[in-house]
Amino acid sequence: MTLPRLPVSQVEVVLCDCSAQDAERVFACLCAHFESDRRPDDPPHEAASGRPTMWTGTYDTAAVPSGVEEPPARLSGPVTVDVQGSPPAVRTLRAALAESYSVRQVGVDAGDQEVSLQLRLEGRQES
Repeated sequence: MTLPRLPVSQVEVVLCDCSAQDAERVFACLCAHFESDRRPDDPPHEAASGRPTMWTGTYDTAAVPSGVEEPPARLSGPVTVDVQGSPPAVRTLRAALAESYSVRQVGVDAGDQEVSLQLRLEGRQES
C-alpha cells in the first residue's frame, strides 16, 4: 500500500501517551508557528476511558499564521510526538517545539524523500 506523499512543507503530527490538555498545549504551540488543518474550536478531547487516544494534525512549515499567540502552557507530563514529512520541514517543526519544550529524539525512520521521527517532549526545568 502506498500512502500519498505530503507536500514538501507539510508535516503530519501524531500525539499519544498524553492527556487531552497536553495535546492541546502542543498543538497550540505548533499553531503559533505554522498554519494547520486543526480548527481552534475543536480542541483535543478523550474519546473513551481506558483506551489509548491519539490526536493528529498537519502543519505547513512554510505558512506562518497571522497574530501572536500566548506562550504555551507547561506540560503536565511527557508527550510522545510522531512527525512525518520532508527532512527540512521536520527540522523546522522540531526547532519550533524546542523553543518551548525539551525535545528528545527516541526514534527515526529515514527515507529518500521523507523522514519519520518519534520525539519525546517534556517541560523545561525552571532555573
